[in-house]
Amino acid sequence: MYRKLMLIVLCIAMVATMVTGCAAGKGGKYPANNIEVIVPKGAGGGTDTSTRGLLTYMEKNLEGAKFNVTNNSDGGGITGMIATAGAKPDGYTLGAVTVELDMFCFQGKTDLTFEKYDAIAMPIAAPAALIVQANAPYNSIDEFVAYCKKSPGTVQVGNSGSGAIWDIATYLAEKEYGISVTHVPYPNGTADIAAALTGGHIDATFADPSSFMTQIEAGSIKCLGVMAAERTSLLPNVPTFKEQGHDLVVRAWAALVAPKGVEAEKLKMLRDAAKAALESDECKQYFKSQGIDPVAYIGDDAYKIMKDDYDMYKEVFETYDFGQ
Repeated sequence: MYRKLMLIVLCIAMVATMVTGCAAGKGGKYPANNIEVIVPKGAGGGTDTSTRGLLTYMEKNLEGAKFNVTNNSDGGGITGMIATAGAKPDGYTLGAVTVELDMFCFQGKTDLTFEKYDAIAMPIAAPAALIVQANAPYNSIDEFVAYCKKSPGTVQVGNSGSGAIWDIATYLAEKEYGISVTHVPYPNGTADIAAALTGGHIDATFADPSSFMTQIEAGSIKCLGVMAAERTSLLPNVPTFKEQGHDLVVRAWAALVAPKGVEAEKLKMLRDAAKAALESDECKQYFKSQGIDPVAYIGDDAYKIMKDDYDMYKEVFETYDFGQ
């Protein structure tokens, strides 16, 4: 009799577990399990740091949430972004995507576009900035442009590679101002560009100013303007290009996204948690401590940036031949 009773209790427990699991997966409590997040960049970089920071503070604003981060930078990030887009849209797999997503399809690297995702939040959108030698004979964008026009093709501008985002920023500035400069690639990135600039081997660069703050604060180089809608909190005294009469916006962003098709209620919970996180003073301070100027584009606002930049890069790659 006892064994029979225990068997009945066990069966009831098993059924209850199954029912609870189904409820959690469909219309029940969310999240009921850990949420996997794929970051398409290596550990320690800006995308990884901003994503992990956002998730840390989202956990405080989404009851029961636990995010597990996996880095997959294969193929320049394409593999990780494809994995996110192809995941089951149940709210338990999210990912980060970066501005390169809007370029890859025009470079023939993938057919993947922003349309495969629902945007949750964009915590970073680092602007391009015009950074020059400290002793350069120009102290404003207009003076830099005038100098370039007097000596077309002689001003050397460093970038991280042909067709990369900061190289594109240089081309857009040339087009906007009717100037011509020499593009000098440094495939190893920021450190080499900074060394070349401070050493007098190049005259300028268009790049994320956060990567040059040590040299800017030391006075070995200077920043003349940022390509953003608003001034960056990292350099509050440096004007935007827009303030100086030219509405140029180029930004290196990373966004937290879900594969297209996640239930609206789950998506809202994730967006609300991200909004609360990014608006908190604690989270803002964390980002600033990492040298990141925090932003808080949520949901449709983040998606609009992804779309707008896609449209811009479409025109860029139709106009310029980067030899790719």
